[in-house]
Amino acid sequence: MIIGTAGHIDHGKTALVGALTGVDTDRLKEEKARGISIDLGFAYLPTEAGTLGFIDVPGHEKFIHTMLAGASGIDVALLIVAADDGVMPQTREHLALIDLLGIRQGLVALTKADLADEARRGQVSAEIAALLEGTGLEGAEIVPVCALTGEGVEDLRGRLIAMAAAFHGRAGEGRFRLAVDRCFTLAGAGTVVTGTVLSGAVRVGDSVSVSPTGLAARVRSIHAQNRKAEEGRAGDRCALNLAGEGISHDAVHRGDMVLDSLLHAPTARIDARVSVLAGEPKPLGPWFPVRLHHASVEVGARLVPLSDEALAPGGEGMAQLVLDRPIAAAAGDRFVIRDTSAQRTLGGGRFLDLRAPARKRRTPERLAQLAAMAEEAPARAVARLVEGEPFHLELDAFARDHALDAGAPDRWAAALGLVVLGAAGARTGLSARRWALFREALGDGLAHFHAANPDLAGIGAEKLRLSLTPRLPKPVFTEALRRLAGEGALVLEGAWVRLAGHEVRLTQPDEMLWEAIAPRLAGVDRFRPPRVRDLAGALGEAEGDVRRLMKLLARMGRVDEVAHDHFFLRSSVGELVAVARALSAAAPGRQFGASAYRDAIEQVSAPVGRKVAIQILEFLDRHGVTLRRGDLRRINPHRLDLFGAIGQSEDPAAGGRWKSVPSGDGAGLQIR
Repeated sequence: MIIGTAGHIDHGKTALVGALTGVDTDRLKEEKARGISIDLGFAYLPTEAGTLGFIDVPGHEKFIHTMLAGASGIDVALLIVAADDGVMPQTREHLALIDLLGIRQGLVALTKADLADEARRGQVSAEIAALLEGTGLEGAEIVPVCALTGEGVEDLRGRLIAMAAAFHGRAGEGRFRLAVDRCFTLAGAGTVVTGTVLSGAVRVGDSVSVSPTGLAARVRSIHAQNRKAEEGRAGDRCALNLAGEGISHDAVHRGDMVLDSLLHAPTARIDARVSVLAGEPKPLGPWFPVRLHHASVEVGARLVPLSDEALAPGGEGMAQLVLDRPIAAAAGDRFVIRDTSAQRTLGGGRFLDLRAPARKRRTPERLAQLAAMAEEAPARAVARLVEGEPFHLELDAFARDHALDAGAPDRWAAALGLVVLGAAGARTGLSARRWALFREALGDGLAHFHAANPDLAGIGAEKLRLSLTPRLPKPVFTEALRRLAGEGALVLEGAWVRLAGHEVRLTQPDEMLWEAIAPRLAGVDRFRPPRVRDLAGALGEAEGDVRRLMKLLARMGRVDEVAHDHFFLRSSVGELVAVARALSAAAPGRQFGASAYRDAIEQVSAPVGRKVAIQILEFLDRHGVTLRRGDLRRINPHRLDLFGAIGQSEDPAAGGRWKSVPSGDGAGLQIR
């Protein structure tokens, strides 16, 4: 159990910790000289209920930021009030901070009891009890003590041990996070970081990351509660000996988070539930500048209320926090905001969404999402989120942002009966009801399309996706189509989607003519096939009949009219898109010219010439596959599956058969 002191300067916090543990937590020369605590101090007390860890914080108003760095990791607050002074300004502010951080267990030590008679003790105790009303420490026991004479020290120690025996500890599940409050070099060991484990567990030999910098490290050794250990768990005060490239005492700082590498996803824009202290003189309006304190980090931020009204003193509401720099955090974490002059605490609250949008942040749909995210239990939040817009949730990202273990999405899916679609290494969940509605809407949409376009093979997947609710992300929609195709509900043909019962057939004469034309569009000249008039002349057919058939085949998705009367096989167009994609990947700035494109085509076919290469590029421009700026073009990744199979990877390394082809500048291209 971690116990944190709180209270006004010179009320005896350090002396009391020394009397309880025998450890002087003032370790700095300046602290000794001035007789005040400046930085965090630590002490440990082995007991029959386990080791009690004490974090001694500074009481001076100038060091509130340091106090917060330590207070974020405590389980029990030890509020200290001197009997001679009574309640003072930092007593009130420290209590407010404890309350904002959600600490609900604690004791009050009435220190310097030898300086007060019974009447004075009673007067100060009554003052303290009144102060605690309405806070998380309301009703906390008040124990008179004197570190100098020893009065009440054993009683206080006994009460803390009893609390430790009844303390259940922090939830051990979830992924590992440790908030760094110190980093130093130890002779013979190297870089050591200390902090409180906020969630999960870490073991010797584990690979971790330092966030937000992203440095990779390995845990060489662990001290938990000041003892060598093989493991540190949630709630422990730990010292981790880290090793890794770039790991040094200059590279890791207070405010960093050492965590499970899968949690490394820093954020600089967070939506939160914010409470404003009643004593604040005026409301907090749009873009109000604040200092954000979370765990051991302090960072500048702007507060943007998510309602038309400013956040009034004593009130609470939703707000977006736009940070000066990214931090490592988890949804559900508590935070404190102070004014930019560091003179007063404004309020605090709880993070709701680490991936807050910069636009449309106040829409009714967005506010409904935040209301769902405000649920304390993640499973309840998931249940509400999948029932509201956008009617789907990326389960793995939600678990990551809540620092939960990899099994959480499976547990939610089982408990809530979710339909889970796995795509791009992530799982997206929909409610069973929403999935049924989606299937019905998809089937109706295809049926209406076929009725209106009986001679078309099907509808493009992207056009279909944009017409449906929920509008699933493209990889997730692709997985949904594959699942439904596997069930026989629909058929995927190249870039088209059709109902299983829909099929466009050519008449027998047209089929015979197509069988004669198709080979002439393939082979080594597939990127420069004959035009309509040439086909008609070679086959002895009327030019109008050939043109009519080719137009019909284009609607069926078998060919594409790249230029007037110049039809390419759909498979050939798919190859041309792959050439452009590979050329773009190898080109400086991912941009290429027509000559480079012609050269790349001619590496895998007969010569086509610059004119045909430009016609092909203009065709790709018209369909949005390439984006032109001046004489250069780049690939539009959102249109890459237009002329390929549905769900075709945008990354050549993700699959398919690829071969190396030299480009004009000698760089290697990957052509499938």
